[in-house]
Amino acid sequence: MDYILYILMFCIGSLFGSFFTLAVYRIPLRQDITHTRSYCPNCNHKLTFLDMIPILSYTFLGGKCRYCKQKIRPRYLLLEVLSGIVFVLFAASIKLSIFTFNTDILVYFIVGILYIATMFIIAGIDKERIEIEKPVLLFGFICVSLYMVYLYIVENNASMYRYVIYLIISCLLILVSIFYLRKKGKDSYTIDILVLSMLMILYTYETVYIYTVIITLLAIAIQILIQKLGSNKNKAVKKEKKEEYEIPIGFYMCTANIIILIVTNFVIFYR
Repeated sequence: MDYILYILMFCIGSLFGSFFTLAVYRIPLRQDITHTRSYCPNCNHKLTFLDMIPILSYTFLGGKCRYCKQKIRPRYLLLEVLSGIVFVLFAASIKLSIFTFNTDILVYFIVGILYIATMFIIAGIDKERIEIEKPVLLFGFICVSLYMVYLYIVENNASMYRYVIYLIISCLLILVSIFYLRKKGKDSYTIDILVLSMLMILYTYETVYIYTVIITLLAIAIQILIQKLGSNKNKAVKKEKKEEYEIPIGFYMCTANIIILIVTNFVIFYR
């Protein structure tokens, strides 16, 4: 019976993946992501139900829009598949089973899915635009804060002080970011990364965050090395050097954090 559960998890994950692609495209443009129907960004034709079935629609339509025949970027299919796999791995990492359902595991799973969704959207936007969207961060903090309240009420968790401290630090960083924005007329990417770090520490704890930073630094070092090797082979790209070396730190952090979270869960729950 658990096989049916995990097939369901993959389907739900792929549905979320379809939503992630929509959110990554619309949030930076300040467009509605809940009530406005999906549409083709090329011809603006509103999509029907048959156009939006995760994985299957892309496959049967040959990776093209049904109406304007414009090619759809493969990343949409990749994100849907990847999201489905991540949901299955997360469920498996906490031993989610229809035979051993309990409230604590269910709540942790739901909050975990919402947290992972937050990481996916932040990573997608940062990969495209090198920016961290504050509304998405706020959603993540709300989910984690509600989970902290649950832990305090149900388990009388004694470590609430650490949560409060990190929340205060996050609020201070956000205030600094707001004043920086008003004074300088631009966002502070560094401060947004620090706020993202506070969110990660709140939900995944310090150890997971440390490993997240280590993997992120390794990934950034590899990207810089590859870029330098590429620029040495083609001296003509020197004019674009500044733009070329923009690093999506948030993307690497979110990706690494999801991986380490799942691995850590496997270690804890299967010990």
